[in-house]
Amino acid sequence: MKRGKKILAFLLIITMLLPFVMNIPAEAAGKSKQLDALFTHDTHSHLNSFSTIVDGEQKEVGGFAKLKTLIDEKKKENPDTLILDGGDFSMGTLIQTVYDTEAAELRMLGYLGCDVSTLGNHEYDYRSKGLADMLTAAKNSGETVPSLVVCNVDWDSMEMNGLSEGQKQIQSAFENYGVKDYVVVQKGDVKIAVVGVFGVDALKCAPTCELLFKDPVESVKKTVEEIKKNEKVDMIACVSHSGTWEDEKKSEDEILAKEVADLDLIISGHTHSELKEPIQHGNTYIVSCGEYARNLGSLSMTQKQDGRWEMTSYELIPVSEDIEPDQATQERIDALMDTVDTNYLTNFGYTRDEVLAENDVEFNSLGEMEMKHEELNLGDIMSDSYIYSVEHSEDYNGTPVDVAVVPSGCVRDTYTKGNITVEDVYNSFSLGIGKDGLAGYPLIDVYLTGKELKLAAEVDASVSDFMTTARLYCSGLNFTFNPHRMILNKVTDCYLTREDGERIEIQDDQLYRVVTDLYTGQMLGSVMEMSYGLLKIEPKDKDGNPIENLEDQAIMEGDKELKAWDAIARYMKSFDDTDGNGISNVPEYYETTHGRKVVDESRNVIDLVKNPNKFSVMIVGIVLVLILIIILLVVLIRKLIKKRRRKKK
Repeated sequence: MKRGKKILAFLLIITMLLPFVMNIPAEAAGKSKQLDALFTHDTHSHLNSFSTIVDGEQKEVGGFAKLKTLIDEKKKENPDTLILDGGDFSMGTLIQTVYDTEAAELRMLGYLGCDVSTLGNHEYDYRSKGLADMLTAAKNSGETVPSLVVCNVDWDSMEMNGLSEGQKQIQSAFENYGVKDYVVVQKGDVKIAVVGVFGVDALKCAPTCELLFKDPVESVKKTVEEIKKNEKVDMIACVSHSGTWEDEKKSEDEILAKEVADLDLIISGHTHSELKEPIQHGNTYIVSCGEYARNLGSLSMTQKQDGRWEMTSYELIPVSEDIEPDQATQERIDALMDTVDTNYLTNFGYTRDEVLAENDVEFNSLGEMEMKHEELNLGDIMSDSYIYSVEHSEDYNGTPVDVAVVPSGCVRDTYTKGNITVEDVYNSFSLGIGKDGLAGYPLIDVYLTGKELKLAAEVDASVSDFMTTARLYCSGLNFTFNPHRMILNKVTDCYLTREDGERIEIQDDQLYRVVTDLYTGQMLGSVMEMSYGLLKIEPKDKDGNPIENLEDQAIMEGDKELKAWDAIARYMKSFDDTDGNGISNVPEYYETTHGRKVVDESRNVIDLVKNPNKFSVMIVGIVLVLILIIILLVVLIRKLIKKRRRKKK
């Protein structure tokens, strides 16, 4: 009997010691730790709900007041819910015009209860001073704001080269705000390290960013090693502004997950991806909830006995019109929005609620801009507005605009049926800041040769399927392309048109006046990179001299820049009042397309090979050389085989 009791006692002791012997946390041997998390990314200043096209229907979506309602409901269930954001919280609506003075976006994230965020490429749109001032304003507000993390800023290289004034401004602001490589957050009995990272493509999309960055993967790997060495945490999460792509080999956050296996969770921003199910590589989960606060990401995870985590639930909660907005949150938003009229729109003679035009036209959605490679009426009305506004500006010099260009990557929202307000127009083209220090990219005018105009059409036809932000919508330039033809030789017809529809043949060596926005001009380098330098387009002045600084090409009215969004607003306001109620009406002209970009789907052999250009000749030449090399190798191998056989005999 006594012996039995001794054995029983021994077994109990062994059971108690087992977790320690196997290096398993005692909690894991008993009740597993659990974590609930909510996440956002790419909210782009969309503090208010807004009307847009969703699956072909006009709907009211988004809004931080509705987000607050959803978050509060989740926090009632679990007060220790972790809230993360993946960056690009700014640049997208009128509230961004007070970005550097009010820091409304970051303060409102804090009000929602966001624990940690990171910086996206658009946080740099107002240049170094703008970002520095925003961080200072957020800090000085005295409100609770999210921790900011980014681990791959290359301060060492910048200091070695000597910090520029802009770099000094950001460094000081980072120190004052407390931007770190990572932070540790305690939620109930779970301790989470959150690291932040800025991606390669994000940097390419930040032409005004003065900072240098280290390799994202290697930086995260090093930071994770530091966390494991210095912190006792249950989980390592990453807020990444890198994104996911259809091509897994190029999908930055998937590469990150594969290379840094110790990451448990990646909140993936930048590409505006809407992942209905998480992407999993090993024990790492990648999640994304889409753009503009249309969805709130929600997930739950449970710690396994080996210390890693399993996702037990995942959903994207639509921030729909049937959600009751939190009134206190909306009042804060309204107070911040009031500053827009007084601090920004007075410079242009507008108020944000001013109706510019009534609209009965169904314009294309942003999703269609990404999915459809064809002429779209949303691109038509925007590009037409550029020509109208330049040729009706106060300081118009009489030189007509030949071509206006709007790339899809600059368009941030569509126009819905009903009243189109100043706020609607601004939100449709809400990027950047000008040399004048006022929000909004200005229009610039440059000159391109006829040959370069044809190349621009080829950029759209050949490159934009790989880089959908480079899809071009033009006024004055019409072209036909066949998607089945050889790459870089898809355009089969290209010509200019005037307002009356007259066709004008393009002369290769002639200079043509082209109007676009500053951001598009600055991003030409990325387009050329995508074509490996083959599609070289060099902006010139009217005398044909290369332009060194595109900011100097801003279209001015006195000492004021003509902003791209204001050009659209002026065009809207210029429409005829067809119903006699004192408000302009969007013309029926935009209910259809007008042959500006024609897709020829012919698979006829003659249509596929006729009129080859230098690029197709080069490609064919390379292919023939490769074939010849293969043939020679085959012949050589056969000879070597025959020679060996003879020797054996």
